[in-house]
Amino acid sequence: MLIPYIITIFFLILRTSRSSNTIVVHQNISDGQTIVSGNAKFELGFFSPGISKSRYLGIWFKNTSPQTVTWVANRETPLLDTLSVVKLDNQGNLTLVNGSGKVVWSSNSSASGTTINLVAQLLDTGNLVIKNGTITNNENIVWQSFDYPGDTFLLGMKLGKNFISGKETYLTSWRSADDPSPGEYTYRFLMVKGKYQQSYIRRSSAIATRIGPFNGITISGRPLITIDTAHPAYVSSMVVNQNEMYFTAISTNDTITGSARATLTPGGTYEVFKQSFRNREWILSITLPADYCDNYGVCGPYGSCDTANSPYCGCLKGFEQKISEEKSSDNDTSICRWRIALDCGPGEGFQKFSSMKQPDTENAVFSGNISLQDCEDACKNNCSCTAYASPNITPRGVGCLLWFGDLIDVRVYAQNGQDFYVRLAASEFSGEPEKILDKEVPLFRLSIISRATNDFSVDNKLGEGGFGTVYKGVLDEGQEIAVKRLSKSSRQGLGEFHNEVICIAKLQHRNLVKLLGYCIQGYEKMLVYEYMPNNSLDSFLFDESRKALLDWPQRFRIIHGIARGLLYLHQDSRLKVVHRDLKAGNILLDHQMHPKISDFGLARMFKEDENEANTKRVVGTLGYISPEYAVSGLFSVKSDIFSFGVLVLETVSGKKNRGFVHEDHDDNLLGHAWRLYREGKSDDLIDECLRTSYSACEVSRSVHVGLLCVQNRVEDRPDTSTVVAMLGGEGLLPSPKKPAFFVQESERNSTSILPLLPSSVNGVTLSQVDGR
Repeated sequence: MLIPYIITIFFLILRTSRSSNTIVVHQNISDGQTIVSGNAKFELGFFSPGISKSRYLGIWFKNTSPQTVTWVANRETPLLDTLSVVKLDNQGNLTLVNGSGKVVWSSNSSASGTTINLVAQLLDTGNLVIKNGTITNNENIVWQSFDYPGDTFLLGMKLGKNFISGKETYLTSWRSADDPSPGEYTYRFLMVKGKYQQSYIRRSSAIATRIGPFNGITISGRPLITIDTAHPAYVSSMVVNQNEMYFTAISTNDTITGSARATLTPGGTYEVFKQSFRNREWILSITLPADYCDNYGVCGPYGSCDTANSPYCGCLKGFEQKISEEKSSDNDTSICRWRIALDCGPGEGFQKFSSMKQPDTENAVFSGNISLQDCEDACKNNCSCTAYASPNITPRGVGCLLWFGDLIDVRVYAQNGQDFYVRLAASEFSGEPEKILDKEVPLFRLSIISRATNDFSVDNKLGEGGFGTVYKGVLDEGQEIAVKRLSKSSRQGLGEFHNEVICIAKLQHRNLVKLLGYCIQGYEKMLVYEYMPNNSLDSFLFDESRKALLDWPQRFRIIHGIARGLLYLHQDSRLKVVHRDLKAGNILLDHQMHPKISDFGLARMFKEDENEANTKRVVGTLGYISPEYAVSGLFSVKSDIFSFGVLVLETVSGKKNRGFVHEDHDDNLLGHAWRLYREGKSDDLIDECLRTSYSACEVSRSVHVGLLCVQNRVEDRPDTSTVVAMLGGEGLLPSPKKPAFFVQESERNSTSILPLLPSSVNGVTLSQVDGR
């Protein structure tokens, strides 16, 4: 129960005069007799909240039920006696003094300039101001209670930050219904330049609820407070300029000013009320948090909460839950991840989500004058951008939000939701793999594949990688096949599977491995290829017992065949494809030792007018990755050219680039080949097992072309058609420059990452390399 001791003020003011330095108003304890007349909507006085015996100076709504306090002066220092006085001195400082003469609260304000007629006035808005009584504009206000809010937001108040003074205004809950001292909860807006404005309810420092964001009209997902069914009771706005950022709301009708409020309760709920015209009672319009989904980040990164579903939490489209042991320790909900990992390929697009609560913008960047199309372009051109949106739903709304990092605190709204767009892998927009392959290649039943591989016998195993295992099989009619079986636990493999389906189903060339069909049944996903009886190129080149089986004419034909396969991928096919994992292990050899480029799981398709792309996830095999890709994430057809150059030098020498160190001068393979070229001894690079039978001219030309391909600068490397022509003996060859990753002996102690990359890890394909 509130026990008021009213200080109503003659002509609504406490006034200083020339004959007196202060005005003294004594607390009337005995009978509550009015001292001075009052404001029509608000009262200033002394009260005791609930069952408390402590007394406070405060402001409350006049003639309302229940009586509602909106501001407390001495909330941290209650009065314990009945002899308190309020003073306004001629410097513009308002103080509350107890019976012992001790100041228990002060406005700590002082007027500057001429201060002849200072007044303290309680306005119709509920704002207590100290100002020069002869001047009415706000610029001459010395102090106002609206700058020091408690637990209540009133129309005309600002919540935000002044960048000049650094002052921030926000709500703080009472400790309890009987104690107005600051409680555990605050309601404040995130006000940082370059960031979008949104508000949080925090319990101490932890976010309990995120409210918003502001959509240009009101708080997103929340109904408008209306006078009737058609007209809003107030208009909200977010003001942003060089000096300040703040949220405010003003009445749309002068007769209802002061008839709406919002309060942060001791329990941490934000409640919005409007007042009944008929009986002046308060009607609760909005309560936040309203439901389970209003709890902050309850579904984890990339999760979405929907109270219409059971369970409430699920992953956004294009995302999937991680395995159970990776659950969040904070709220025990499953963590979501991209179903197919991003790599900033040109085919990546954006999935639209409608009627949603946009993700937390703490990790987002806001630009105020950008169209939605320009916003999409900005996000697409930045590989770190995970989503974009316009936060403004007004008819002429502009503005761009770009998210970087995890998307958190997303939910479905029943009304006043917003749109946002999330980056997904290219294959997410190309249909399911089975739909593509119905179009392109035959479907195999699981029973046929199982029978062909002897129920996936270990004896039929050919190899394995990040995607899973490859088995040899024989169909009923006697055709030999190779079956790539996606592992159920493989994260990398699902993305590779989708990507390989899209690429290889549309590509046919004598130097590319041929896709015969597919099998999708239950959890099983398999691709069926023609069988390559001679395995892969590395099984010959780097095996001392088998390398002599691969003579020079065969090696030279293999180099030509790989180049022609690359030319098809880069220029002659329906798609422009960058393989991104060209290496000896991915060159398969048929029964006639013809090379076939395989494994398109990491390949990326380019549009006709695109020449390069950027990714923050470098994929491929160290020792074959180009320097611009390893360091900056830039890849193009020239990245494949670099890998091809390494492959040529490996094919000539029978040595792995990765780990090669010459015994005399510590050169790596690229440096050794370049040293021999400069000395006019390129044919000395030939594999020792071939020294009795090889063409010196072909070897020298192959080494020369290989060195041109592994030059450090992208623009110095030849394009694919030029490579094919040069290998065919056409024209004079330009002199190569020092290759990438070349390290002289004096540089061995350098800490640069570039010299270390070719020899730093084993030869497996990497799904991610942090080369930055």
